[in-house]
Amino acid sequence: MTRWQVWVLILVFKIPGYGAFSQEYEKNLPPENAQIRYRASEIPDRILLTISSADAKQTTVTWRVGSPSDKGSNKGLLEISPKGKTVTFYKNPVRLQAISSDFTTFMKERVIYHKVILKDLIEDQPYVYRVGNGKIWSEWFDLAPIKAKEKNTFKFIYLGDAQNDLYPLFSRVIRSANQRAPDAAFYLHAGDLINHSQNDYEWAEWFAAGSWVLSTVPQMAIPGNHEYVKNEEGDKSGISPYWDAQFNYPENSPEGMNDRAYYFDYEHARIICLDSNVDLELQADWLRKVLEDSRQEWHIVLFHHPVISGAEGRMNEGVLKTWKPILDEYKVDMVLQGHDHIYGRGNNVSSGLGLWDEHSGTVYVVSVAGRKMYTISDHPWMDKKAANLQTYQVISIDKDQLFYKAYSLDGSLFDAFTLIKQKGSINQLVEQEIEKP
Repeated sequence: MTRWQVWVLILVFKIPGYGAFSQEYEKNLPPENAQIRYRASEIPDRILLTISSADAKQTTVTWRVGSPSDKGSNKGLLEISPKGKTVTFYKNPVRLQAISSDFTTFMKERVIYHKVILKDLIEDQPYVYRVGNGKIWSEWFDLAPIKAKEKNTFKFIYLGDAQNDLYPLFSRVIRSANQRAPDAAFYLHAGDLINHSQNDYEWAEWFAAGSWVLSTVPQMAIPGNHEYVKNEEGDKSGISPYWDAQFNYPENSPEGMNDRAYYFDYEHARIICLDSNVDLELQADWLRKVLEDSRQEWHIVLFHHPVISGAEGRMNEGVLKTWKPILDEYKVDMVLQGHDHIYGRGNNVSSGLGLWDEHSGTVYVVSVAGRKMYTISDHPWMDKKAANLQTYQVISIDKDQLFYKAYSLDGSLFDAFTLIKQKGSINQLVEQEIEKP
């Protein structure tokens, strides 16, 4: 089928389930010279691991296959076994049946998404798993053990927008992060994972860039503006259909916002994930309650649009006025953001609104993991800033201290500091001296 025929097909039939677009239809088509395989087949692909319960003791494995011609191979199966010293683990695995759902891509390709919820796993026991249909299987993947809650040290990786040139360039970021912190408990993605919400090829690139990392370490993401479908007026009309098909997060969201706003507790930290695209007031009430009810020592909030922009000529007034007073009131420790395609970090983020005590000690970070870059602003909130810099961040928490490190892709440490809990006062921020190359 030629690209012209595809255009005719889309314009005449308005592919069911996809509504109207404000962007050009062609932007959701694959490139003329595909660099990777993106069509589904009988071989399982896009195998993704997510944390799916508030206590972080339940994980979900999601994968995709092409729609089979014979109904007998329509089922999805997951085999799991405790990890041992010898290779005999694969001989007697436990076999679990997947929950399956049909999906039609923008190009009218019918595929099947499978998911298996893993719960009641033995704490501190490493496992291995694979997915398939009984005849065709993926490779075996290591599954990190669920830790018993003992207030231990843990670390995670935070990534800003990936968005563009995912396979050729974003791949370097996520792989470098994995090499730096192979023991990371999970990854946080600050939205705009892809550029066009319904482009199946771009989603294929994101999975190819992350490769087996996505199948072995839970990936916790929130939607950016590029994960939303837009109508003919350019307004957001709904989340990408790929989002719900692929991501399975704790079911503790505000009403109607499953998998887009949620929280989970890991060791002694509460990670709160918000969707800054829509329903800010609804999420504000929910955020207040989630913070108020928490007994955790650390509180980290993730969303896409920065409270105060670090890029030239951008402003997110809704987030600033609706959420910042709550972040101030509860003295949230750290806010991780994306959207601006620059690097910025600071804890003197003053809105001038006088809605609460803004000297809360909260550290705000904006970063970018992809190749798309914007012009940086001279806004005074940024104690550390940079343009044209892809970074990944490794964050470690050890009871009353948080260690933050941002790395550039040449392997050098670009930004680092420690947050220290102070009884009866805001956190103490201690800058780490960076050696000049």
